[in-house]
Amino acid sequence: MREKRRLVLPLAFVLAFAGVASPARAEVWGYVDADGTAHVATERLDERYQIFFRGEADRDPRPVAPAGETAALDALRETRFYKRVFDHPNIGRYQASIERNAQARGLDAALVKAVIAVESAFDPTAISAKGALGLMQVLPETGARYGVAADTKRTLEEKLLDPEINLRIGTTYLSELLGLFANDVALALAAYNAGEQTVVHYANRIPPYPETQEYVKLVQQFYAMYRPAPPANQRQKAMRIVVPPPRPRS
Repeated sequence: MREKRRLVLPLAFVLAFAGVASPARAEVWGYVDADGTAHVATERLDERYQIFFRGEADRDPRPVAPAGETAALDALRETRFYKRVFDHPNIGRYQASIERNAQARGLDAALVKAVIAVESAFDPTAISAKGALGLMQVLPETGARYGVAADTKRTLEEKLLDPEINLRIGTTYLSELLGLFANDVALALAAYNAGEQTVVHYANRIPPYPETQEYVKLVQQFYAMYRPAPPANQRQKAMRIVVPPPRPRS
């Protein structure tokens, strides 16, 4: 069972939500303070917060400005928070490895990126108060479960801080959770945060823990933001069917 833990991230993401909205509806506000700490919420908690994502996640999963504020998006791209989330140098640095490990385990790379964003803010050296390690915040017991062991050169913990090992174990675990919960992303994410046995205990529902509910919602919203929008020529194409007239009988 994965031990329930508080999220401790290098950027100190502040999870502040009022209730749990529909996962399909995504709205994220955020700012970076003078100390470089990133704060994120699903509503504007005070005047410091700026919106950088709003819309139906399944219709337009891109960062967008508020409706009617066409000039706002350009200004938004210049904010520290937007750059931290979308232009972090480690996104490009680990992109190939993320895609490779995601593809090897049948995962959407955008989902893996979303988990990394919330778990570690793309910091491969992140260590939580509970001992979760690396990009995907893998616990040592989870690493051991998938065959990672100390040797004469490195401890188990040192190996899990290796981005490639961390991504391999984290994506393997996430893939297993999706299989366990019939590809229900919300339940798999809840299990990644609180442990699969906890989700099972609550009759395959998201446990009533504020942290877990907040975690699931935030990862889903980052997932919506990282997913590329479909090409214009693939959106809602009309289908035309031509049925030829019957051939005359001879």
